[in-house]
Amino acid sequence: MSGLDALRQTFFLECSELLEALDDGFDILADADPDAGIDIEVVNAVFRSVHSIKGGAASFALDTLVHFAHGFETALDEMRAGRFVPQQSDWVVLRRAGDHLTDLVSAAREGREVDEGRSHDILAEIDKITGGAGRELERVMPPAMPSRETLATPQPNAFAPMTLDFELGGLNETRFEIGFRPRYALFENGHDPVHLFRELETLGDMSVSVDISGLPGLTELDAHAPYLAWTLTLRGTAQRAEIEDIFEFVAHLAELSIKELDDDGLVPAASPAPAEQAPQDGSGSKEPDLHVIPTSSSPEPRIAKSVSPSKATVRVDLDLVDDLINVVGELVINQSFLSQSISDAGLAHETQITAGLDEFKTLAGQIQEGVMSIRAQPVKPLFQRMARIVRVAAAVSGKIVRFETSGETTEVDTTVIERLIDPLTHILRNAVDHGLEPTAARLGAGKPAEGIVRLSAEHRSGRVLIEISDDGAGINRPKVLQIAKAKGLVPDDAQPAASDVDRLLFLPGFSTAEQVTDLSGRGVGMDVVRSAIQKLGGRINIQSVPGKGTTFSISLPLTLAVLEGMIVTVAGHTMVVPITAIIETLKPVGVEIESVSPGCDVVRVREELIPIVDVGRVLGYRSPHEKRAEHVLLLIETEQEKRWALAVDEIRDQRQVVIKSLEQNYGRVIGIAAATILGDGKIALIVDPEDIVRSAADTILPGASNAAGTARPIHHLLGV
Repeated sequence: MSGLDALRQTFFLECSELLEALDDGFDILADADPDAGIDIEVVNAVFRSVHSIKGGAASFALDTLVHFAHGFETALDEMRAGRFVPQQSDWVVLRRAGDHLTDLVSAAREGREVDEGRSHDILAEIDKITGGAGRELERVMPPAMPSRETLATPQPNAFAPMTLDFELGGLNETRFEIGFRPRYALFENGHDPVHLFRELETLGDMSVSVDISGLPGLTELDAHAPYLAWTLTLRGTAQRAEIEDIFEFVAHLAELSIKELDDDGLVPAASPAPAEQAPQDGSGSKEPDLHVIPTSSSPEPRIAKSVSPSKATVRVDLDLVDDLINVVGELVINQSFLSQSISDAGLAHETQITAGLDEFKTLAGQIQEGVMSIRAQPVKPLFQRMARIVRVAAAVSGKIVRFETSGETTEVDTTVIERLIDPLTHILRNAVDHGLEPTAARLGAGKPAEGIVRLSAEHRSGRVLIEISDDGAGINRPKVLQIAKAKGLVPDDAQPAASDVDRLLFLPGFSTAEQVTDLSGRGVGMDVVRSAIQKLGGRINIQSVPGKGTTFSISLPLTLAVLEGMIVTVAGHTMVVPITAIIETLKPVGVEIESVSPGCDVVRVREELIPIVDVGRVLGYRSPHEKRAEHVLLLIETEQEKRWALAVDEIRDQRQVVIKSLEQNYGRVIGIAAATILGDGKIALIVDPEDIVRSAADTILPGASNAAGTARPIHHLLGV
C-alpha cells in the first residue's frame, strides 16, 4: 500500500469516527429541552465534525463530498451564530443531510458515482429551513463545471482580455509574521504542522524559528502533549487571505496570529483616534494589522455526556487479529493436551509439574482474554446505523416514530456485529411497518401519535442479549393463524398455543402484509432473520401482548472463537456444556426427585420444583423408557427466566475449548451449538442448553416449539 493510499484509508477511518460524533451531537440537540436553549458546545462539536470531513476530502480532491459538506456546515455555522434555531421538524432535514453525508463518504471510499441531484435537493431543503441565511447553493453545487478544453477554446463574442504593463517596483511586496502554537487536538486529528509550513513556503521566502521554552524535563515529558511553538516570517507578494486559506482547516485547533510587518520589521502602528471619537470606557483602539484566528486558549468543547476522554489507539488489519485468534485457539488446545497427557501419565500429583501447568493455563487464559478483547467492539456504530433504517422506514410508511437505544457501550465480537446488520434491519422495518399502528389508529386507541421503537443490548449470563421492541398493537394472532391455515402450514382444526402462533412468523414465505410495499409484503425477512441468528450460534424469541406491543429477543455468544466449558459424560459420549449457562450443579438423592407425569420428572431445590431434562434422551442416546439410577443435574436458567435441570452422567472437568462450527461443514443439529477438539484429540459436541430445553418441551408438550426448523437429529451426525 502506497503512502497516499494509507493516508486515504486513515482519512475514511477518521470519517467514521466523525460521523459517529455527528450522530451523537444531533441526538443530544434534538432531544434537548427547547426552553433550556441550545448547547453551543455540542453545536461546535457537530460543526467541527463536518468541517473536518470537508477539509480531509479536499486533500484528496473529493469535490462532490467537499461541496456538500461546505453547504451543510454553512447551516451549522448559522446555528453556531444563533441565527438559526432548529425546530423539531427541522431535525428531519438535518438528519437527512447527515445520512447523505454518510452516503457520500461511503461512495468516495468505494469509488462509486453519486446522484448530485440529491445533494442539490437536500441543500435546497437546508436553505429553506435556515430562511435563506448564507445562501450559497449555486456556488457550492454548480450545475456543471466546464472542461479545461471548453475554457481554452475562444468563444464567440467572448471578452478578450487586454494586457497592461505597470511599473510597480516593490509596491506589491509584503512581509508577514505568523505565530503558530498547536493544541493537542491538532495532532489527535492527524494534522502535522510541517505540511502547513511547506505549503506556506510556496508563497514566498520563509524563515522559521521554534520556541522550546515550554518543553519540560524528561521526567515530566508527555509524549502526546504539544510543547513547541513556531514563529514564521514570510516575505513575498502573498496577501493575508492566502495565508488564512492555508490554515483554514486547523485554525480552531491552534493559537494562530498573523501580523503584517513594515520594511523595518515592525508592526505598523495604529492611527490614533481623534479625541472626540475616543472610547468612553477607557479602552484603546483596536490595532488594525493584528489578526488572530482564534486567540482563545480554552480547551476544545466536547459533546456533553457522550464522549469519553480519548485514548491512544492503534489500527490493525482485522485479518491479522483473526490469525492471532487462530494461534490462540491452537494454544488452548495444546494446553488441554498437556493437561490430559500429564493426567494419563500419573504425574498430576507432582508439585513442580502441576505448578508449571497451572501457570501455563493461567497465562494461556490471559492471552486468550486479551486477544478476544481486541476483537470486541461496542455496538454503538451498529445502533447508529439502525437509527437511519428507522428514520427511512418511518418516512416511507408515513408514521411518526421515536427511536430509543440503550446499552450502546455493550461490547460484542466484531464478526457478530457485522452479521447482525441484516437481521436487525428486517426486524426494525417490520416493527415500523407492521408493529406500529397508523397515526389515526393510535389516537383512536388512546395512544400518542408518536410510536416508540426501542433497541437495547446487554450482557447476560455470559451472552449478549439484544432486544427490539415497539409499543404497537402486538401480533394479531387470529390473523396469523388464519393465514397459516389458508397456506396449509397448519391443520384446519389446529388450536396452537400463542407462542406457537408467534413462531409461524419465522416460516419461509410467511407474511401478514395485505399488499407489497417498499418495506415488506414479499414474504422474505423473518425466516432470513432466524437463519442468520442461528448461524451465529444464537436464538431469537418473540413476546407479544395485544394492544401493548412486541419484543424480539436475540441471544448471542460473546465470541465465536473460545468458551469456558464444563466437560460432561452423557451415555458414554463426552460433551461440553457452556459454563456461563450453569447456575449450580446438584447430586440429588432419590427422595428429592418426583414424577409428575409419564416422562416428566422434577427435582425439589429449596422448596422449588424444577423440571428435569435428560440430555441423553433428547439427543437420542437413550430410549425414553430407560431409567438411570444415578445422575448429576446441571441447573440452568433460560432466557424466559425459567429454571430447568439438565441430567448428565458425570462431570469430568472444566476447561477452555475452541469453538468449531458444525453448520459450515454439516448443518444445524438439534440441541448442539458447535463442536470442539479436546486435549486427547477427540471431538466433543458443545451442548446448546436452551435448545435442549426447547426440544424437551416439545416432547412433554408436543408442538410447543417449531424453532428447530430444518435442524437434523443428532443420530444423523453420529450414525446411531
